[in-house]
Amino acid sequence: MRMIKDARTLLFVPAISPHLIEKATGRGADVLIVDLEDSVPIERKVEARQMASQAISRLAGQTPVLLRVNSSADLLRADIEAMPLAQIDGVLLPKVESAAQVVALAELLAHPREGQVASLPIAALIETPLGVMRVESIASAHPSVSALGFGAEDYASEMRVEPRPESLLWAAQTVTNCARAFGLACWGLPGSVAEINDMDAFADLVRLGRSIGFSGTVCIHPRQIAPANSGFGPTTQELEWARKVLAAAAEAQAKGVGAISLDGRMIDRPIVERAKRLIRP
Repeated sequence: MRMIKDARTLLFVPAISPHLIEKATGRGADVLIVDLEDSVPIERKVEARQMASQAISRLAGQTPVLLRVNSSADLLRADIEAMPLAQIDGVLLPKVESAAQVVALAELLAHPREGQVASLPIAALIETPLGVMRVESIASAHPSVSALGFGAEDYASEMRVEPRPESLLWAAQTVTNCARAFGLACWGLPGSVAEINDMDAFADLVRLGRSIGFSGTVCIHPRQIAPANSGFGPTTQELEWARKVLAAAAEAQAKGVGAISLDGRMIDRPIVERAKRLIRP
């Protein structure tokens, strides 16, 4: 579970694309998401479940795997019942607008078939205005909730705005704030994840996402993985600063001194804790 919670990059792989699944483990993503939802046409859902089950069995043990299921109750049940749950590391539930949806999934996972697991981490994907307004109840809906995600494209569509930071910052920060309040991972960006050519622009968006509290992001193309992995990790300058802060704090503690001054700034406990998190995330 810790590997999922610490993920910087989560690469979507359509269940119906075996050629992409074969290449996925070598792309450098922290987690792979086998997708049964948006990338699968409705007429291919049954076929996709069979292919997803086979893909998960091949990927098991090579890299952490999440399964993105469908949100409607009938498709969700069929998705869960068809999967080798013991071989996945969590379930990504899309289009979450209520705590009841999370509880319903948790109940499905709590009644395993023979050879299956009794529970799995759940990541709730917030993609609508109603989901944003109810995010606190969603985050606290069940102990299995380990992460929140923010779906910028769907949210922008519902809001009838362009998926740009100026349109999405409030909603994105609402989700990240709630995730941090409940000790959850938070995946997403305050802008479109659809950019697959201009990696400088994508890297800028990743840096903005990290600055408002996202801990990682989904990726829809392998080209996005390297800038996202880099952007969600500490920079060289941040690590240098953190080491200086911790050295100054240790020296002050050894001398029995409470107040610390470093490079013209007073260093107190929250700053020391931030430095510790940069060195040991």
